Amino acid sequence: MDAVDATVEKLRAQCLSRGASGIQGLARFFRRLDRDRSLSLDAGELQRGLAELGLALGTAEAEGVCRRWDRDGSGALDLEEFLRALRPPMSQAREAVIAAAFAKLDRSGDGVVTVEDLRGVYSGRTHPKVTLAEFQDYYSGVSASMDSDEEFVAMMTSAWRL
Repeated sequence: MDAVDATVEKLRAQCLSRGASGIQGLARFFRRLDRDRSLSLDAGELQRGLAELGLALGTAEAEGVCRRWDRDGSGALDLEEFLRALRPPMSQAREAVIAAAFAKLDRSGDGVVTVEDLRGVYSGRTHPKVTLAEFQDYYSGVSASMDSDEEFVAMMTSAWRL
């Protein structure tokens, strides 16, 4: 595990040790760290914020964390990138039930849910197609707020009639 992964794990552990309020508090924490109100955190803001939590990083480490989490190449972390990085990994049971729900939508079986797959069920004007990775990413956020695999699997099974 490299230094960036270790930092993420430490921060995730701190958040999870506070239960659901720790995860919910991340957005508030993010806004507090965003001193210039840019709706993103640069490496300096992230470094200062993590230091407040007792996770002291050098400048190079903070820049490395920003690079690792920055999905859109902006050089800074927006709230979604920040929250996505701190989500705990999903169990195999959760990933399997998400894949089953996706397969139910993907009638053509090509790995992409298109408007044709959903015709008559969903309006695809905003999102004309959805990949399994996007579907998993969405449910990863939902998963973070649920305590047990059983609860998550039951919710997915019920919602998607699996």
